[in-house]
Amino acid sequence: MIIDNDGSKPIYVQIAEWLETEIIKENFKVDEKIYSQYQLAEMLTINPATAAKGLNILADKGILYKKRGLGMFVTGEAKQFIMAERKEQTLRKLVHELVLEAYRLSVDEKEIMEMIQEMNKEIKGEKQ
Repeated sequence: MIIDNDGSKPIYVQIAEWLETEIIKENFKVDEKIYSQYQLAEMLTINPATAAKGLNILADKGILYKKRGLGMFVTGEAKQFIMAERKEQTLRKLVHELVLEAYRLSVDEKEIMEMIQEMNKEIKGEKQ
């Protein structure tokens, strides 16, 4: 993970989002121990309190749970929760911006769908 120190997004939020992505990609599975605040601090060269704040965001959302003296672990609902939350918040916002810009540029739905299908093929590595 690369921390963007100059960005508008706080470091602890970047950490939480990165860990969420790692959970979605199943690099951390259900009931698996996640990095400690000290491991994150060392890996990312940041203050352990900042790392702890990122972990606590995930614990507060119910994505991680604490085992006293052992660390934090991934909950059974973590992946589904993250995906639903990102779909509702992030994806909806991006689609809104896309549709608004398409409207401004007089691009119709058919053309937008063709662009989406083309990008989808590129991402999946399919030949055109």
